[in-house]
Amino acid sequence: MLDTAITATVEVKSEGKTGVEMEALTGVSVALLTIWDMVKSIEKDTTGNYPVTKLRDIRVLHKSKIER
Repeated sequence: MLDTAITATVEVKSEGKTGVEMEALTGVSVALLTIWDMVKSIEKDTTGNYPVTKLRDIRVLHKSKIER
């Protein structure tokens, strides 16, 4: 088993007055789900499960608001 990790980062900008946290979280989730889909055929065990690949620690690390 390989000891590896993948980090997905998304930057979102908006001119609207609403926050963009959901868009950022969706972007990261889609990126990680795409990777999951690409590796699942390699990892699938004899019971049809994926014992190694995990999606975790999806969170907003930084948010800044620039007033115009």
